Amino acid sequence: MARPAKIACKPLTDERWVDFCAVMGPAGGCWGCWCQYWRAPRKDFTGPARKTFKARMRAIVRKGPPPGLIAYRGGEPVGWIQAGPRAATPNWNGARRLSAPIDDAEADDPSIWAVSCFVVPSAHRQSGVATALLGGAVAFARKNRARFLDACPVETARGAANPASIYHGVASMFERAGFAVIARRRDDRPLMRLDLRS
Repeated sequence: MARPAKIACKPLTDERWVDFCAVMGPAGGCWGCWCQYWRAPRKDFTGPARKTFKARMRAIVRKGPPPGLIAYRGGEPVGWIQAGPRAATPNWNGARRLSAPIDDAEADDPSIWAVSCFVVPSAHRQSGVATALLGGAVAFARKNRARFLDACPVETARGAANPASIYHGVASMFERAGFAVIARRRDDRPLMRLDLRS
């Protein structure tokens, strides 16, 4: 039996835009947000502004730096992870969020990064894509001299996870990657951190 092809993670640059669109699908990922959920003002999620989300993400990618990574298996795009400085995702970084920084000064610190969402098409789930994306994000953050990488995943061990919330990632996967809980503002959503300085 042939072993599945290795998963490679590459930064989302303009030349990989078509691959990003393939991962997002015609609906534009979760709820058609085109990865704007943690970026766009909440008022834009109702009404005509929502139709601009794909173009907004394209502009972010064109401007750079890369806002995350695309996973490839055998050359086929199979997943996406949004990863970058906390300040790049203001809604995720907001003071009222479960993912809020533990210190106000960390909100604008460019050396504190965050993993805010995953998208893995259903045909590629349960095959190691999310784990590979997380590993890629850790390497990407290190390469860009981040001190810490934060996440606010779903704690499935504390009850049945809502499938709609899995885009945050699963806490056990982050724990295996060396992340530690630094705050718990809700029982099922720990704020986790990986120290990249060592």
